[in-house]
Amino acid sequence: MSKKVVLAYSGGLDTSVAVRWLKEKGFSVLCYLADVGQGQNFGIATKRAKKAGAYKAVIGDLKKEFVNDFIWPSLKAGALYESEYFLATALSRPLIAKKLVETAQKEKAEYVAHGCTGKGNDQVRFELSIGALDSRLKVIAPVREWDLPTREAEMRYAKLHNIPIDVTRKKPYSIDKNLWGISIESGRLEDPWLEPGEDAYEMTKPLNKTPDKPSYVKIYFKKGIPVAINNKGLNGTSLINALNEIGGRHCIGRSDLVEDRLVGIKSREIYEAPAAKILYEAHKALESLVLDRETLCFKELVSLKYSRLIYDGLWYTPLKRAIDKFVDSSQGSVEGTVNVKLFKGNAIVAGRKSPKSLYKKELATYGKGDKFNQSLAKGFIEIFGLPYKKF
Repeated sequence: MSKKVVLAYSGGLDTSVAVRWLKEKGFSVLCYLADVGQGQNFGIATKRAKKAGAYKAVIGDLKKEFVNDFIWPSLKAGALYESEYFLATALSRPLIAKKLVETAQKEKAEYVAHGCTGKGNDQVRFELSIGALDSRLKVIAPVREWDLPTREAEMRYAKLHNIPIDVTRKKPYSIDKNLWGISIESGRLEDPWLEPGEDAYEMTKPLNKTPDKPSYVKIYFKKGIPVAINNKGLNGTSLINALNEIGGRHCIGRSDLVEDRLVGIKSREIYEAPAAKILYEAHKALESLVLDRETLCFKELVSLKYSRLIYDGLWYTPLKRAIDKFVDSSQGSVEGTVNVKLFKGNAIVAGRKSPKSLYKKELATYGKGDKFNQSLAKGFIEIFGLPYKKF
């Protein structure tokens, strides 16, 4: 009797080859396809999985859970890795790992597998999450084990075994896409001097083909979560899709980053995340209106740590749960509307308002109606500067 393994299956080159490789090693392979809003044709992917040798393919619609339990917590925390990456791929991994574990338990499988390389971060994210959720499961990482050292070798293997793939030598990018954004690597991008070609991008128009007039989008937040755009209430998935569409038209959310991977190497990645960029700027602007100075200052430190926890695969940890408590407590007053101007690759906050605003015009104004007692400033400066005076 063959051993059962649940494989996180994307339908791409690595996991398609992995199905066949695992079968040759004596495993019965169940492919788990996670729908996290990548717009994939799961019918084609399912057929590909079975043609490669899987005995079963399961599709999980995870979009709602992805938004509510992973994207919104990240947005509320202000998570942004190395000032550029909105963590789209990284956020999906703990959710997919959770579903792998649940499927393995249901199918009575002793093994789970993924198609990550030994150089990447995703192997860590999957395996740490799986271990935290069910340490009895054994993890197999075919790409770390097989004798296929290059993507070209994998393509030859796929051709030999009649496994249909989308990758070609002309466009050899490795792409991971979901509702929150796209991560693109490999090919010409491995030279950090070379400018990415437009063929690498999917969600955003080239800058020279964007509209010559700006678009404005008004986003309403409640407890730190966006719930409406332009006065229309939307569920999370619809709201993100709408912002991806309008932001993509204006080339919003592109980034080109040489990032520090968890495994110790630097890697050049390009990202597209229109909705994430727009929402991040809007949320940050609203927080500046409603949160006090010390909370904002401390939250900057929390945001930095939270992004590292996500990036490093430490979602299911005590520290992450503890930070969530702080973040949630800080978001009670993050309510209001932010008007964002989208133009030529920029998401510019044009205005913000909130019923819980800490901004008081009568204190800030230099014109009529000023109620700030400037005579108190002299004594404040004397006391504040006392430790720094030379006597």
